[in-house]
Amino acid sequence: MSKDFLTGRADQDRLALADAEETAELGAEWLLGVRARGLDPRGRTVLLDDGRTVSTDGVVIATGASARRLPGDDLSGVHTLRTLDDARALRDELSRGARRVVVIGGGFIGAETASSCAALGHDVTVVEAAPLPLVPQLGAEMAAVCAALHRRGGAGLVTGTGVAGLRGRAGAGAERSGHQGAGAAGPRRSVTAVELSDGRLLPADVVIVGIGATPNTGWLAGSTLALHDGVLCDDGCATALPQVVAVGDVARVGGTRAEHWTSATEQPRVAVRNLLAGRTTETVRSVPYFWSDQYGARIQFAGRRHDGDTVRITEGAIERGGPAEGGLLALYERDGRTTAVLSVDRPRPFMRARRELSRAADPVEPAAL
Repeated sequence: MSKDFLTGRADQDRLALADAEETAELGAEWLLGVRARGLDPRGRTVLLDDGRTVSTDGVVIATGASARRLPGDDLSGVHTLRTLDDARALRDELSRGARRVVVIGGGFIGAETASSCAALGHDVTVVEAAPLPLVPQLGAEMAAVCAALHRRGGAGLVTGTGVAGLRGRAGAGAERSGHQGAGAAGPRRSVTAVELSDGRLLPADVVIVGIGATPNTGWLAGSTLALHDGVLCDDGCATALPQVVAVGDVARVGGTRAEHWTSATEQPRVAVRNLLAGRTTETVRSVPYFWSDQYGARIQFAGRRHDGDTVRITEGAIERGGPAEGGLLALYERDGRTTAVLSVDRPRPFMRARRELSRAADPVEPAAL
């Protein structure tokens, strides 16, 4: 969504997970336009916001996550990118001619959106509070290599500083919209700049906030489920209630909340088997995997890297701080074992290394809640 839809290479139909015929084949009753607002302590009844209740033998929690927001992001021209409506609004704004775009957050959503904006010819600056983008995922050494893709793609990159607030304008004059709130009622103001914590101002017509997501667990506050940055589950997606499982961005499975679509497609198979069995009989054992398309390069990563791993480039090279032409393949190693693999534009050797990593992975026992 953050790439092909924004640049016009994909239409709305291509974004659908299933068509009408496929959903009809499920034989499910769809309750649309209503929200779950509670789960009874036994996990047997779901309360809806229209006053109805749904009695269940089993519950699959798949409520996802919502984009984190900044104070003052009610200004016109400020966007998040989490839903189809978000993408439509941003695409419409980007189609109005050349814009000065500031992307707040250098993670995957931020980087991919910045890449799309640059491809459309906009003036793009990425702001990342950490010293480098993607350090938690890739480690400092390879994060620096991938950060070079921003410069190659024509985008500016500002690191090591946060955002103090957003500035907006309604007619003449400008005012700050930060921790002080949205200001007095009146015509909706448009964003004009991003104020950094070091005092600098970045002029902006469009601001895209990509600073992570918060799992949608508020409706579960009165339940007996354990909640901590998601619904706590064992390695089989099972919660403390045997008839309740959780999957996707809302689920912290075995201590990790993996916000990638591969997890969201693999976890349901395991979760449903365990739900039907009434206990954890199967665990999610696949090696974590994600990819990201940025500035014409495909980044692929598999495994579980740790601080202190050594990084060895086995194919390709680094030139001027970034991947050489033709990309590179890097292995993360510890105590003679490969813990993870990273590829930039080396898909075939990456898939071989990923298969070897999967074969070498130790069996995972269900984690205690």
